[in-house]
Amino acid sequence: MLTLFHHPLVASCRYVRLSCAEYGEELQLIDEKPWLRRPELLEMNPAGTLPVLLAEGDTPIVGAGVIAEYLDETRGALMRERRLYGDDPFTRAEVRRLVDWYLVKTDNEVTRHLVRERAFKPLMTSMQGGGSPDSAAIRAARANVKPHMKYTNWLAGTRDWLAGDRLSYADLAAAAALSVLDYLGEVPWEDYRAARDWYGRIKSRPSFRPLLADRAPGLSPVSHYADLDF
Repeated sequence: MLTLFHHPLVASCRYVRLSCAEYGEELQLIDEKPWLRRPELLEMNPAGTLPVLLAEGDTPIVGAGVIAEYLDETRGALMRERRLYGDDPFTRAEVRRLVDWYLVKTDNEVTRHLVRERAFKPLMTSMQGGGSPDSAAIRAARANVKPHMKYTNWLAGTRDWLAGDRLSYADLAAAAALSVLDYLGEVPWEDYRAARDWYGRIKSRPSFRPLLADRAPGLSPVSHYADLDF
């Protein structure tokens, strides 16, 4: 069994969990508080970032993108129509572009700021950067939700799945990022019907069920978070 060092409200960790589940891989999950920079984590990844996957032979594989490539090479290449990168180079290029959009651009502009201010800082000491939430950072992140949702709505309204005609890593990356925001109650789904319908399909997949059971210390999800008929 593979082992994943993760935090339940880090989008890139959710992406890896969804990817492994879609490929039928069970995971042992080890919760990490990334601000603690535990020596055990730093030994595997000197950067101290998540996620880290312990693969066969307890070999650490660091970072969501690298883990996804590893899974594609060791599992996806054998999956044919279930391969999450797609079969042709142009499809794979589009999938990679959208994975970068949601795990890098959306994270830099929205997700990580809301998670840090609302979920992490209350648990951190002042020496670790904790304290009262930065209202300016929260306002800026919330302002950035709208363009990301508009783009997701356009993708969902013009394609069967976000990168094309079948489920891919792009859908899992978007679902990972938006599910974190949904946990925090930061997504105005009523304004984005196509995105909501797409998210409902993702949310109903067996791979998503463990995420619906996630609970972060000191911060409960919004009431509709686990509701498939939200």
